[in-house]
Amino acid sequence: MLPLIVFAVGIAVYNYKQDRSDATRRVLENVRSMRLVLDSEVQRMTGGLQVLALTNSLRNDDFPNFRRIALGFLEQYGKGGLVLISDRKGRLLFSSATEDTASLPPRGNLEIVEKVFATRTPQYSDLFTGPLNGRQVLTVEVPVLRNGEVIYDLCFSPPVSIFQDLVEKQRPDRQWTVSLLDAKGIVFARAPNPSETFGKRASPSLYTEMFRSNEAALPTVSLDGVALAAAYTRSGLTGWTVAAGVAESSLIAPLWRNIAITSLIGGILLLTGLTFAVRMATTIARGEMLHDLLIEELNHRVKNTLALMQAIAVQTFRSASREERAKFEGRLGALAEAHNLLSQEKWAGSELKDVIARAVQPFLPNAPERIRMNGPAVPLSPRLAVVLSMIVHEIATNAAKYGALANETGRVTLEWEVIADTPKPWLRLIWTEIGGPPVTEPVRRGFGSRLIERSARDQLGGEATVDFLPRGVVCTVTCTLDEAR
Repeated sequence: MLPLIVFAVGIAVYNYKQDRSDATRRVLENVRSMRLVLDSEVQRMTGGLQVLALTNSLRNDDFPNFRRIALGFLEQYGKGGLVLISDRKGRLLFSSATEDTASLPPRGNLEIVEKVFATRTPQYSDLFTGPLNGRQVLTVEVPVLRNGEVIYDLCFSPPVSIFQDLVEKQRPDRQWTVSLLDAKGIVFARAPNPSETFGKRASPSLYTEMFRSNEAALPTVSLDGVALAAAYTRSGLTGWTVAAGVAESSLIAPLWRNIAITSLIGGILLLTGLTFAVRMATTIARGEMLHDLLIEELNHRVKNTLALMQAIAVQTFRSASREERAKFEGRLGALAEAHNLLSQEKWAGSELKDVIARAVQPFLPNAPERIRMNGPAVPLSPRLAVVLSMIVHEIATNAAKYGALANETGRVTLEWEVIADTPKPWLRLIWTEIGGPPVTEPVRRGFGSRLIERSARDQLGGEATVDFLPRGVVCTVTCTLDEAR
């Protein structure tokens, strides 16, 4: 009986190790997803600034008129945002906070100003103390060009609450710790305890590891002293790091629960078996041979019963764990931009071109011309907008990994048409790749391919086909159109 109980405990420990390994993998996948959301938000800020940098009022030094445009830009980010303009020497020429430019102090963080003028590309700062408000801030900065020369540094300091809101939304549950850190390992958004940890350096165990590689999974201890199964990944766009971890206590709890149940069931069955053995042996009393035979038979039955009960307990908890994982993994998706667009339109629907542009924009931060879009205006209902955004995101992800967006020369043509000669109009969307790496049909379909096909079939009532042609991949999606409401 005791060896069987030990064996059952061994099974529980083995299952715990497997579940912990799966949890570590899920944490890494989660931080990658958070990094994509963070990069998408920063790219949206950068794109808005680059549009501001092209305005005639700014390029013609018409700062009073530019103030009106800048304040309109700031409205979408709420209170606390700030737009600044400085020259190469760091002298502030414009501030959205005041019209009194004569009293403006010198620009802070001159190193990033020099980088903007030297590289002529957008730059992203670490936390530093802003000279105007004395608070620690992050900045997104882009060059302002005139006749091919950089004349100004256009700086945007977003409200730090934007990043804190992002962390709160992306945090799976209260067992998780999620942090955003700048390139120097300083926390600028975190859950839990954001106010106590803002501006602090990452915990020693994480800080030591995060500069050895751009991405890793590791056990660590949080700034709150909580042991975590953690992972981090660094953004190639900003140099900032997303770190997250789930409490070790939440992972080990099922192990102790399984062991406790196994021990309880084993103890009850052992006590029951011994009680029956003694009573039967005392009652029968037919000699030593018969006594031994009955004891062996009883022990055999008790062992079988214990093994059966252990198998039921282990399988029950394994099923519960898989269901929890399925619910947890079901929260991931690339829908942030579609939801942002629908929220801007107050969920009244949106244009197909806008939905597609939002979905592919993270993949082409510096070369939007690599995807050419052509098609009529097509209003979409919120349901269609969300599903098509998810499908286009998955297609673009595959192209960025293996197709035309995986090198410097590839191009994509995205065309669509509305087929109106049916009782209900249909939309046909064709994604065509050229100039990418050599095309080979994959041996097996990944999750993304299945997601595209099932979403088109089950949610849109249409179909998605992928043709692996020598010149490049062609993906065709067809679906019926709802009325955009």
